[in-house]
Amino acid sequence: MTVTLFAQPYDHSATGFFFENANTFATKAASLRNAHGQPVEEFEIQFIDGAATDAALVDTTGLHQGDITAFFEKIGDWDEDQKRTVIIGAGACGYAFDWHTGCPEDFDVDIYEMESLRELAEYFVDEGLFGDIPERLQGYLDYDAIARDLGFDYSEIEISGVRMIYRCC
Repeated sequence: MTVTLFAQPYDHSATGFFFENANTFATKAASLRNAHGQPVEEFEIQFIDGAATDAALVDTTGLHQGDITAFFEKIGDWDEDQKRTVIIGAGACGYAFDWHTGCPEDFDVDIYEMESLRELAEYFVDEGLFGDIPERLQGYLDYDAIARDLGFDYSEIEISGVRMIYRCC
């Protein structure tokens, strides 16, 4: 999907422009002049149209004009899971992120695509994270209590309509 951004000049006498790639941004920015014929040098970058995950990336990372080339390269290469990792890592977990050097693998974040902490508790029991619990005894487990305990380390988030449980490590 194409991402459309808008370059809003900080100089109020100049008119901003839409762009969908780094080359268009560079060309239009270089030719833009204010009311006094001076070149416009600084822009606020605003997300206009595209995938909801890409919008969240722009909001979370604080995209600025120096990041435009790296941004377009990376959003074209990353899959949805990688984008969500950056959104959670840089946003919810507060890790620093640089578009030029950063990648999703830099974040130590556990992410599960699940609806609730209770579902995560059931998954952990099924996977044996609490040891080998015979199936006949699993009906007696208090999954809500396990979910409350998991809530000390895990949090819930929704990105682009997908609910996830995550933990910042």
